[in-house]
Amino acid sequence: MKELLSKEKWGWLFHTVNHPSDGFYWIRHQEKGSVAIAVLLVILYAAAFSMNRIGAAFIVNDIEPRSVNSVAELFGVLVLFLVICTGNWSVTCLMEGEGRFRDIVTAVGYSLVPMIACTALATVVSQFLAENEEAFYTILMGIGIAWTLLLMLTGIMQVHNYTLGKTLVTLFLTVIAVLIIVFLALLVINFITQVWSFLRSIYTELVFRF
Repeated sequence: MKELLSKEKWGWLFHTVNHPSDGFYWIRHQEKGSVAIAVLLVILYAAAFSMNRIGAAFIVNDIEPRSVNSVAELFGVLVLFLVICTGNWSVTCLMEGEGRFRDIVTAVGYSLVPMIACTALATVVSQFLAENEEAFYTILMGIGIAWTLLLMLTGIMQVHNYTLGKTLVTLFLTVIAVLIIVFLALLVINFITQVWSFLRSIYTELVFRF
């Protein structure tokens, strides 16, 4: 909670967004980052994502607003964030990465600032677009995605002290690790579901017999 109210931590966040190479380096080596702020940014991105799906104008959005479950989407974004950080940490541990898990969390969370800003701005701009002006919305979203990916690339490179080539290889392996984690999670969930169904069927059988 103290970190969320720290002007220094928030100031360093905006410094990092504008000077990513320098910002992420000192986050790793002088503890200038904040895990609490990084997690808050993930929550803000989930909120901006849901509001975009609910509130973007029909010209750029064909989603039925009543079908959007903001709580489920928040949970999904948080889980994906955790899986990405875990996947990167597991890969970099095997590739002599210097970053700790908290450094990865901070780097990925801070990288979402452009996506938060551009998604919110695009949602507002969409209300004023006429037909055939969707390009403005697409450009805004594209800027947010590109800037976020650039920040994430720089952040991972700096916290692990990697070269650009090694960072790209690491990110590719991180995607593989994420897919493996998701696959194993689905297997575990499926196994638990089957065990629960089996135990429930035994209980039901015993109830009817006795």
